[in-house]
Amino acid sequence: MTKIMYFSPVAHRPGHDELFANMVREFKDYSAEVHVTCLPDEAGKFNHVEFRSYEAMVTPHIIRGVRAAAREGFDALVIGCFYDTALKAAQEISGDMIVTAPCVASCDIASSLSNQFGIIVGRQKWVDQMHSTVHDNGYGRRLTGFYPAGLGVTEFQKDHNVTARCLKDAARIAVENDHAEALVLGCTMEIGFYKELEKDFGVPVFDPAIAAFRRAQNLANLKKDCGWKPSRKWSCEAPPESELEVLKIFDQGNPFGNRIVIPAQNLGEKNV
Repeated sequence: MTKIMYFSPVAHRPGHDELFANMVREFKDYSAEVHVTCLPDEAGKFNHVEFRSYEAMVTPHIIRGVRAAAREGFDALVIGCFYDTALKAAQEISGDMIVTAPCVASCDIASSLSNQFGIIVGRQKWVDQMHSTVHDNGYGRRLTGFYPAGLGVTEFQKDHNVTARCLKDAARIAVENDHAEALVLGCTMEIGFYKELEKDFGVPVFDPAIAAFRRAQNLANLKKDCGWKPSRKWSCEAPPESELEVLKIFDQGNPFGNRIVIPAQNLGEKNV
């Protein structure tokens, strides 16, 4: 059995964790136990981290959550934000647990299935930071560009017809004007919408939550099957445990808010 955590760096709100729990039920291996969770309210009741200042406030809580998950024995963890918030710091302190996030996971898969891909984002505000993330991870040469839909995170759920129209307009520019051969959604509107875009534009379209979860699951399986664990040499060196125990701040408080557990099943048993 593998244990995987999908960790959203926002506070719990109605329907949010359930959205990702339903995704997990559809895409997880039968032998995987998956926990879908988020930040506790005392971390700040953020319902998005579009702004760098919001990211700065939630980053310490992400680090605590990653450390706690590693101590609970999870094999892999997803930080559920396309900014890949705190990813490098989280990987550094994750022990033998694998940590990934939506942007790097989506770019990795898109690069495997196409020569060049475009990323549809909500707002122009997101582009500078995401551009840096894509280039820092070595995918800049494969990127045709970013295509804003003109919607913030909280606006994606207000009217799905409007959201669909805006995303399709952005996708049309990416595919027909800039010749993107694959598309990455820079935010999850609803699980499954990527299929509609694939049908309309004839290219693979990657939902970032699915991409990140499946990448985490695949890497967790590789760790189990092949013994491939995160490196701890040179730039990947982790802080010494003796220092962390003295500092104490890495282990303070409850790092998680709401938690939904999707258990492992026997072969042939349906996900519930």
